[in-house]
Amino acid sequence: MTGGKAALIERAQGGDEAALEILVDENTGLVRSLAVRFVGRGVDYDDLCQIGHIGMIKAIRNFDLERGTAFSTYAVPLIIGEIKRFLRDDGEIKVSRELKRKGALIYAARERYIAQNGEEPTVNLLAEICGFSPEEAAEAIAATAGTVSLSEQIHEDGRLEDVIGVDFTPEINEKIALKQAIEALSPQERDIVFLRYYKGLTQSETGRVLGLTQVTVSRKEAKALERLRADLG
Repeated sequence: MTGGKAALIERAQGGDEAALEILVDENTGLVRSLAVRFVGRGVDYDDLCQIGHIGMIKAIRNFDLERGTAFSTYAVPLIIGEIKRFLRDDGEIKVSRELKRKGALIYAARERYIAQNGEEPTVNLLAEICGFSPEEAAEAIAATAGTVSLSEQIHEDGRLEDVIGVDFTPEINEKIALKQAIEALSPQERDIVFLRYYKGLTQSETGRVLGLTQVTVSRKEAKALERLRADLG
């Protein structure tokens, strides 16, 4: 291992988020080369890469610089293990019963509103109808989201477009637009978005996975959503 990479790993393990981001960027090719092995098992390739990046971050945080093992040798089984663990659980999104209940109420309210008014309600309006705060409504919609398509129905509970407040017409290729916008985020921001809005983890749970505080996750999540709104608005 070069002295430069060892120094970056040491900085990342000490909490330097910039060093962590550099290392993740440098090893994206490795993650992608491993993720492609699992294509065709019912999970989108880009999602497999995001899961693999979680394994990469774990490898960076736990690598023993004194052992003398090549970092890639250490990282590969952790990346593969993270992907296999996800696939072993059938890629199921773990969402609490309460969030599912809220999501179902919001979706039902949306259907009633459209039937009565002939137009799409805003998230704030749906929150008001259901007696939730806008934040609660957004969290329920986000946690029950399971696809990168903005306007198609997600399970039976809601639409991802409501999370970022963008109203797309059917003629627009929403999946490509969202994919490009997410790819423009930093690797860490992409991981946070994936864990929060595709796996339905709380900010605290996301922080535990990525080795960040809940406050840091909240700040970075807000920044990522702001960028997505700007790119897709």
